[in-house]
Amino acid sequence: MSVVGQDTGMAFTWIRGRLVVVGYSPDGDSVRFVPDEIATVRGLENGRRVRPSERDGSIQLRLDAIDAPETHYQDQAQPLADEARATLLDAVGFREVRFDDNGTVTAATPDSVPAAICAALVEVNGRPVTLLVTGDAAQAHADGDEIDPATVVDASVNAAQTTGGRAYLTLYTSTPEPVRRRFLELAASATGPGSVWAADRSGGFTLTKQADVGPDGQLILPKLFRRATDYLRADTSGTFLEWLRDQGADDDPVEAAGRRTTLSALITQDGDRVSLTVPITDLVFVED
Repeated sequence: MSVVGQDTGMAFTWIRGRLVVVGYSPDGDSVRFVPDEIATVRGLENGRRVRPSERDGSIQLRLDAIDAPETHYQDQAQPLADEARATLLDAVGFREVRFDDNGTVTAATPDSVPAAICAALVEVNGRPVTLLVTGDAAQAHADGDEIDPATVVDASVNAAQTTGGRAYLTLYTSTPEPVRRRFLELAASATGPGSVWAADRSGGFTLTKQADVGPDGQLILPKLFRRATDYLRADTSGTFLEWLRDQGADDDPVEAAGRRTTLSALITQDGDRVSLTVPITDLVFVED
């Protein structure tokens, strides 16, 4: 019998493989994965979206329920991004990782790490939305087994990034309700010094130039950072909020307090000061 995520109606599949980083640019919530059987990935919802690398057959993963500070979005980075990346690489088992000036990994030990993912769908950018596990936990099930994702959360790298305060909680409608609840619990205890939550300024930040939200600037929700970066690159005469309202699908549809709306409807702007008006943990973004 298929195991489906509560409220999503999607079956979750266990997919075994290995992680690779040399020649790629991992960050705090995404890494490359070489599945043992690409057919298992193709069997996910929207599996046709996956485009394996011709070099090694790897695919980019999106770790579900988290969003880490950006290391290289449009060649721009955020505060705490390097720390989030280093923590993820250490958590999955890579050591002696070296990077070039562009953030591409040039060497790591070992060459690859055995891993498994629990996934139901491939998102619009071709990345399986996954709970990622390594070590003994990766051997818990056979490739292609159907799994209750709620049983995987605590052993996942996603959870480690959450409890360590290295990544924001960022929930989507594709995330089953029991999984959402567990990540909310984990995030609630991850607010100490050095965490993204302690540094977060999404509730009120200045936006006049890229440096305002750059590595030495204010830390904001990565989704907001990406939109702010796009706005600054557009070099428009209007305000950030005016620009965001005109962005169509990039004005992310989101559920807040049980009501579907858009990201721009939850933002205010007073001069150069931009404010997200609801707690990040109250947001559930709508999956395409």
